[in-house]
Amino acid sequence: MTLLSATQKSSSDTADPVSDDQHIIPANGDRTPARLNADRDITYFAKHRHTVKAFDPNRKIAPEYVEKIRDLLRFSPSSTNAQPWKFILASTQEGKERIAKSTDERYPFNSPSIRNASHVVVFASRLAIEEDFLLKVLDQEEQDGRFDGDPETFRAQMHGGRSLFVNLHKQDMKDVQHWMDKQVYLNIGQFLLGISTLDIDATPMEGIDTKVLDEEFGLREQGYNSLVVVALGYSDEEADYNAKLPKSRLPLSDILIEA
Repeated sequence: MTLLSATQKSSSDTADPVSDDQHIIPANGDRTPARLNADRDITYFAKHRHTVKAFDPNRKIAPEYVEKIRDLLRFSPSSTNAQPWKFILASTQEGKERIAKSTDERYPFNSPSIRNASHVVVFASRLAIEEDFLLKVLDQEEQDGRFDGDPETFRAQMHGGRSLFVNLHKQDMKDVQHWMDKQVYLNIGQFLLGISTLDIDATPMEGIDTKVLDEEFGLREQGYNSLVVVALGYSDEEADYNAKLPKSRLPLSDILIEA
């Protein structure tokens, strides 16, 4: 989407909001501002966000919104609250250049989005989930007051329940790495929808050389591996062809069973 945030409008607060709405493409492709969802509930953002194909390099995300980006990353749900992730948030040109090393050789079509974005986020997953990390999560939950009602009982129950699922994926299903990766993808899904409510555009990319990215930031030495890069900023209204296209999804009759 291409709406400006309130802190980034070049015109005054009395500017006609309809002129902004003209740049949002509804799910049905109707560009008439009067027919857009005036309530802007969560389905509005689901229908109107899009993957940006070209960023405006001159538009930057305001600092107060960067803080909200950090919160979105931190407060994502995960199975058993395991939180098996780490993020890199690049805002400087130097930082973005380091991330672009992972696309320049094998995926050069993704490099301009990284370099022209305001900010870029790397999503990484843990390589292992051991007892010391589980206890670290448990200690944080206790510190945050999760067990205040009966600390001894509730702490033991939480640790036992989380360990049950971790060990299930380690020992029985033998897919613990895949399970942790899925938690990171839960974060990515919430993140993409969340930032759209801030009128920030995004481009998620799996077209990255994760080995190059891991080596650049020493992620594997820290116990993580990169999965996805998400470029953030504002669409170039002239070059971003995807902003002008209607959204396309399969009909509910194809994808939904109601019982």
